[in-house]
Amino acid sequence: MASCAALSSSLVEYFEGEDFYRCGYCKNESGSRSNGMWAHSMTVQDYQDLIDRGWRRSGRYVYKPVMNQTCCPQYTIRCRALQFQPSKSHKKVLKKMLKFLAKGEISKGSCEDEPMEPSMEDAVAGDMALINRLDLQCDLKNLGDNLKESLEREVKKKGKSTKKEESKEFIQSQDRNEELGSGEPSHAVEVHAVPKPGKGADLSKPPCRKAKEIRKERKRLKLMQQSPAGGPEGFQAPREPKTKPNQPKSLEELIFESLPEDSSHKLEVRVVRSSPPSSQFKATMLESYQVYKRYQMVIHNHSPDEPTVSQFTGFLCTSPLEPENPPNGPDCGYGSFHQQYWLDGKIIAVGVIDILPSCVSSVYLYYDPDYSFLSLGVYSALREIAFTRQLHEKASQLSYYYMGFYIHSCPKMKYKGHYRPSDLLCPETYVWVPIEQCLPSLENSKYCRFNQDPEAADEGRSRDPDRLQVLYKKAILPYGVFKQQQREPGEEAAVLQYASLVGQACSERMLLFRN
Repeated sequence: MASCAALSSSLVEYFEGEDFYRCGYCKNESGSRSNGMWAHSMTVQDYQDLIDRGWRRSGRYVYKPVMNQTCCPQYTIRCRALQFQPSKSHKKVLKKMLKFLAKGEISKGSCEDEPMEPSMEDAVAGDMALINRLDLQCDLKNLGDNLKESLEREVKKKGKSTKKEESKEFIQSQDRNEELGSGEPSHAVEVHAVPKPGKGADLSKPPCRKAKEIRKERKRLKLMQQSPAGGPEGFQAPREPKTKPNQPKSLEELIFESLPEDSSHKLEVRVVRSSPPSSQFKATMLESYQVYKRYQMVIHNHSPDEPTVSQFTGFLCTSPLEPENPPNGPDCGYGSFHQQYWLDGKIIAVGVIDILPSCVSSVYLYYDPDYSFLSLGVYSALREIAFTRQLHEKASQLSYYYMGFYIHSCPKMKYKGHYRPSDLLCPETYVWVPIEQCLPSLENSKYCRFNQDPEAADEGRSRDPDRLQVLYKKAILPYGVFKQQQREPGEEAAVLQYASLVGQACSERMLLFRN
């Protein structure tokens, strides 16, 4: 038996049973069915293992569709980022962005963009009623409350002071961006220091250099201004792409193509840690919230008072993931981040992502509807794939880009299958199967077992529930000991259901709260 004072692992509270709710995809009023749990804290490895068993988070709520019963089966999909090659339609989106940045050209015709998910609230709307049943008092809840209170104060101030701070952060982040030009990764989070004279990229006081070197420097800086690691959090800058003769351009070459000196617009992509919130995240949270509010109103037809501060912070800012910075991991560390797209000094889109041991997981995207013509859903996905490849250079195990759920029965969600090569997760054996092998079966049935071996079973299934870890009355003990003290009706059924859904490994590492 261990004391709660030594708590350093994942802590979850499982919601017993299954209920039918309104579906955020087909809008069936009682067709969606899922299991869920509230994560008070979670290690990145536990969440990696959970999403490899079909789970997905929305804020601190982690849910798993009941695949053979829900109206719209949701299959976890991942792209093999290292082998990814952009399609013709992807290249068109990238060229469209470059033309807009270079000359201000706005392409005519239909928009190829699709949001990565439906309204975040719609996706788990029915399950949210369960969250109010939480009875575990934990300091970990304070993060979301503090964020909400901070943002509400800024909204009341009408954002005057915040806008001044954003301007300051933006200028400093550019300095930071240029300092990274040396190729040295930065580990600092705060960005307040002014570059020392003659070092980095303080272009007002440069060291003496030849004209040729200056031209090369300008070209490199233009690439970095569009860098997926170009934010104030200080990620390592990508190397200048090299083109091989008679070879198609790589994704990086298409994204970081040089722009003319007199470009009409400037795009900068910044990655800021959202949980715990960094200073850069706090300084830009109001502007980010305003973009989210307009997105919900225009794209999802929400009323002006519907996208509340509480919804924004609860779904898109708070996260149960504990930040980790192992020496063999990416320079930014693991955890939850916002990837902000800044156009001419203002945020036009935000990608909510989790950086995990094996993948970059896309949580959600929202953008300014005025820029829908740029196909920002597609563009951001391509940038996130490139970002995954960049992180792989330091963390070799990190090589996949998870796009959430693929829903074959929902036309608006089928586009995720266009990012090839990609795999779908078998809902019974939890092995990855190339999507090309899955599509014929999905044409015939909404629910499919993709593993064609009839003898194959779930290798990570719960085999010994007594080893499951329980947190009870501030003490940690195995379920085998806990159940001898309990005689509550239905207790064992609920615990066994939880164990079967999370698997043996997670059940032994994560702490299941029991009241």
